[in-house]
Order: sequence, then structure tokens, then C-alpha cells
Amino acid sequence: MSDEIPALDIDHLRGWIGREDVAVDLVGEDLARKYHATMDFPGEPARQGEILPQLIHFCLAQPAAPMAMLGADGHPSRGGFLPPVPLPRRMWAGGAVTFHGDLRVGDRVRRVSRIADVTLKHGRSGPLCFVTVEHRLEANGSLVLEERQEIVYREAAVPGAQAEAPTPRDPGTHRRSRQCGAALLFRYSALTFNAHRIHYDRSYAQQVEAYPGLVVHGPLQAAWLCNYAAELLGAPPKRFSFRGLSPLFEHDDFALHAREAEGGLELWTAREGGPACMSAKAYRA
Repeated sequence: MSDEIPALDIDHLRGWIGREDVAVDLVGEDLARKYHATMDFPGEPARQGEILPQLIHFCLAQPAAPMAMLGADGHPSRGGFLPPVPLPRRMWAGGAVTFHGDLRVGDRVRRVSRIADVTLKHGRSGPLCFVTVEHRLEANGSLVLEERQEIVYREAAVPGAQAEAPTPRDPGTHRRSRQCGAALLFRYSALTFNAHRIHYDRSYAQQVEAYPGLVVHGPLQAAWLCNYAAELLGAPPKRFSFRGLSPLFEHDDFALHAREAEGGLELWTAREGGPACMSAKAYRA
């Protein structure tokens, strides 16, 4: 932890609670085709009127800040919709999605986002500020999904600091090996209009945020696990939640794991011989 903790006025930041942002999008065959190719799905991509994979909504109605309004990390400058948390590192900590219907190619989508909560906690690495955002996604006027997104802000990493070694995760009943390289991370960043440099700028990730390499997106891992759950359950889950536990990097050999749990499946990603990186739960109802 650094010696100087940024001034953090939690009462001021909580003034953002209740703020809303609305955006619209049109789901085209081009997005369906590119998402299908990036995720390496079998068969043909969805055509006009056909159902799309779950969590493709992470690619829809994303904020499009002008270049002049991007911060040094590639994220939009703070203080607009999201509160101006004065901690330098921002990560998607996790979320939960309830599915009320299907997204289809050709749908007109409307996203309504609301700041639901801002809280301050203190961990071993210093202060942690959590911002909870609630999203409602409508397609052609009908509610398709509700989502809770947790964003965490924390202090900058200390170069050379040794983190406590986490406990390796046991293998699941079901297991599928995967690899992820820079090209895939770049494609997913482009599809989600995510300019966070830790996912595509290796020198920034290593020299500024002190990571050993490019970081695999949390939402990308969630999408892998959600689709794996649909395959194992024989149908798309009705509810899906996920939480980031430790970073996964471009050069890691890792696997998707799953095992049966009450009401559905427990799932996680884990490096070979390493800890869980992303944990998730998929529910049949």
C-alpha cells in the first residue's frame, strides 16, 4: 500500500446515487457475425430475427466518450455519469443478470442505467471504493434483462510488491481447457468499445499498472462461463452471477470449470495449478 492515500470524500461521491444514463442501439447481423467469430461458437451466426447468445448485451449501447474525454487509462474521465472516485485503478468486480427474454438480431435496444450505491471499504491493499450500477435493457419496448454491475476502484499497484499466494482451486466435475491471446483481447475490447489499456497495451499494463501482461476482461470470462453453463444445463440459465477473484493474463493456460449446485451450476475460471480467477453461478430458474 502506498504511503499517501488519495482524499476520498465518500459523502460527496454518494451524491451520484440516483443518476441515470440512457442509450439506444440496434442489434445488427454484423455484430452477431463478429461476436460469433470472436467467441469461437460452432455453426453459423444468428441471422435476422434469430436469438443471440446471452451476455452479448455487454457489446450494446456502450458509452462513447470523445477522445479528449478519455483518461490516461483509456476509461472515460470521471465525474460524468460515474462518480469521480480519486483512486487510479478501476476494475469490473462482478455482477448479476436476470434474463426476462431473448435478444434477437434486428432488435432495437434501450438501456437505462442508474447509480444504485457508492460504498467505501478498506482491504489489505488499501481503500476500495465500490460503485453499484443497475441496468435495465429493453428490446422493442419489452424488458429483456436486468443487471447489477459492481465496479471497484483501488490504489495504484506498487511495482515489485509481492502479493500473498492464493490457494489453488480444485478442478470441477466438468472442465474445458482454453487459451487467450492478444488478438482475442483486442477483438473483445473493440466489440465492447472498451478502451481500458490493460487489455491491449502491454507496455501500459506492465509499466503503469504493474501487471505481468495483458489482462483478460472480466466480462469475457463471464461470457465464456455463461455459455458453458447453457451447454451443460441444456438451456440458457434464467439467472447468472459472477465475481472477479484474481487476474487472468494473456499468457496463462487456464480452464473453465463447473460442477452441479443447488438450482443450477457453480462455475469458475482458473489457471493451471492456480487459484480461481472468476467465479460464477448459473440458475435454471
